[in-house]
Amino acid sequence: MSAIEQTEAARPRGTRLPRRARRNQLLGAAQEVFVAQGYHAAAMDDIAERAGVSKPVLYQHFPGKLDLYLALLDQHCEALLHGVRTALASTTDNKQRVAATMDAYFAYVEDPGGAFRLVFESDLTNEPAVRERVDKVSLECAEAISAVIAEDTGLARNEAMLLAVGLGGVSQVVARYWLSSASTVPRETAVQLLTSLAWKGIAGFPLHGMEAPSH
Repeated sequence: MSAIEQTEAARPRGTRLPRRARRNQLLGAAQEVFVAQGYHAAAMDDIAERAGVSKPVLYQHFPGKLDLYLALLDQHCEALLHGVRTALASTTDNKQRVAATMDAYFAYVEDPGGAFRLVFESDLTNEPAVRERVDKVSLECAEAISAVIAEDTGLARNEAMLLAVGLGGVSQVVARYWLSSASTVPRETAVQLLTSLAWKGIAGFPLHGMEAPSH
């Protein structure tokens, strides 16, 4: 029995959820359906059934399937950005900061709900509203990383941004490969390997006003 079904079973008949709680319940059901079936194969009937509500209740919160998908996408893009920003702020040790940021991507793709598939592996990538959100979160993650690089190295913001896009892109691609290939490499080891690779490059840029570290 899923968490949604358990919640519904435990609730007395006739009890109405507050609007926010109902919305979150519907988003949870929609995520399960979209991740399992993909956007095009999923139907509002399936989502309503998974949530244990009638279609009119579903449509009261979301006028259409695309509105529902975009609400989920906004939620999970924000989760990724929050994870990256939290990692960057977690330490002032730059090597540890690189590791924490890499791990934020691994944690994101490893989430058992499969939310990363909605962001990075959607079958709706040609939809402008979806593409806009995916591009936006990738850019915002890179901007967060580049701000730290620019501050610490004194590089011009556009140069720091190039490095940040590279670090974010490598983290995302490797994390997705690690998950999809069912790698036997433990997550901690995978993060350490990727951190070692990235650090050998980024450490070559000296801290602002300081000499480059010896290797």
